[in-house]
Amino acid sequence: MLYIVSTPIGNLEDISMRAINVLRECDIIACEDTRHSKILLDHYDIHTKTIAYHKFNEQNSSDGIISLLKQGKNIALISDAGMPVISDPGNILTKKLIEENLPFTVVPGANAGLCALILSGFDASTFAFFGFLSEKNKDLKSQLKNIKDFKGTRIVYSSKYNINKDLANLYSSLGNVKVAIVSEITKIHENVDIQTLPYALSEPKGEYVIVVEYVAEEITKPNDIDLLNELNSLISSKGKQEAMKILKEKYNISKSYIYNLYEKSKKI
Repeated sequence: MLYIVSTPIGNLEDISMRAINVLRECDIIACEDTRHSKILLDHYDIHTKTIAYHKFNEQNSSDGIISLLKQGKNIALISDAGMPVISDPGNILTKKLIEENLPFTVVPGANAGLCALILSGFDASTFAFFGFLSEKNKDLKSQLKNIKDFKGTRIVYSSKYNINKDLANLYSSLGNVKVAIVSEITKIHENVDIQTLPYALSEPKGEYVIVVEYVAEEITKPNDIDLLNELNSLISSKGKQEAMKILKEKYNISKSYIYNLYEKSKKI
C-alpha cells in the first residue's frame, strides 16, 4: 500500500497518531527533501528508511516506487509540509498507480490553503484553489482569467520571492479586491493581513497564502419599459429566443415573464 501522508505546515504537533504510526510501520518513506523531513522524523523518533521523491526526479522515482509496491513494500509519501500532490510532488505517481491498478490511500492532516481560508474570515461556502501563479506570461494570463471568472473565494500560494509580483498581477486582473495575506500558519508569529489591492509587503519572509474575497455584483433589475427596450434591441441582432435567454440570465428573470411582456407590447 502507498500512504499519502499529510505532515505539519508549522507546528510539529499538528500530526495525527495514525500518520505517526504509518510513518513508523511502513517500509520506506518517500520524501520531497530527506534532510527537511529528518527534523519531523527525529522529533517523533521515527527511523524508517527514507528515499528522495521530488519534482526533479518524479518521473523516474514514480517507476521505482511502483516497483517496490509490486514487491510487497508499504510506502509512505510525504512532502516538506502539508499534503503531498497539492502544489507538491505526487500527482504523477497517483496517475501511474491508477493506471497500474495499485492501491493507495490518504492519511489526512494539515493544509495551508484551507487554514488560510478559515483565517481570512471570507466566505468559505464556495472556493477554489489555484496553486502558485505561473512564471510564464501566457499561462499566467490564462490563470488570472480563471481566477477572475470564478464566482467564489479564491486561494493562491506564493513565496517571499514572488508575493509582491503576485499581488500586483492579481490587482491588474481583479482591481480593488480585498485579500487576506496569510503567513506563518500554526507558528508563533502566525499573521493574517487583510488589505485592499493594490498593496505590497515591505519585507516579505517565508511562504504565503493569498485569499481573494469574492463579492457578487448587485444586479439592478430594470423596469418593464427598459426591459422591453433592451429586449427589442437584442432581438434585432440575436433573435427573439436568444434575446430572452440573455435577459433571463442577466437579470434572473423568468423567461415566461419576458415572453408575456413582449407579447403584451405587440397588442398595444
